[in-house]
Amino acid sequence: MATRAAGLILAGGAGVRFGGPKAFATLPDGRTFLAACAEALASGGASPIAATLPPDAAVHDRHAWVAVPLASPGLPMFESIKAGLGLLLASPGWDTVVVLPVDHPLVRPDTVRALAGTGANAAIPSFRGKHGHPVALARAVATTIASGERPGPTLREVLHDVRVVVVDVDDPGVTANCNTPEALAAAIAIAPPD
Repeated sequence: MATRAAGLILAGGAGVRFGGPKAFATLPDGRTFLAACAEALASGGASPIAATLPPDAAVHDRHAWVAVPLASPGLPMFESIKAGLGLLLASPGWDTVVVLPVDHPLVRPDTVRALAGTGANAAIPSFRGKHGHPVALARAVATTIASGERPGPTLREVLHDVRVVVVDVDDPGVTANCNTPEALAAAIAIAPPD
């Protein structure tokens, strides 16, 4: 039986280095980072999809995903993950969640599919020997994060505690961290959006 995946976009940050929330930064084709991430997850088979957002964020380009407004600005990333997973865990029928930071808007749907299909407790992509994002987590692992059983304080600590599978992918988007306008320009030169 095929693994069914959910998707979680981490888009709750203020984007100080980018000059504003990265969720609403745009790619050259006009899509927001948030829309590009949602499309990659959906095209990769993820459903449902949730996106953590800054408090009071106005969203106009929703594409089949549910907003998870964070309780306050400046929450640590792990708290954002817990909030998003808490919402997704209310939906039955998925085995794996693919967690995609919004500053990786160039990730390809094939990568989402490959990570979700491992059936592992956790899976991370590798492009030319360099690990990147997104990260796939089994529902059981996601449950322990949302419940506080795995307190973090970061996802890195969780990954040290569980069996992680590294998946080699032909996707430079997994290592293209677009956290500044300059980083976005450099990433697009290497991994143009589909």
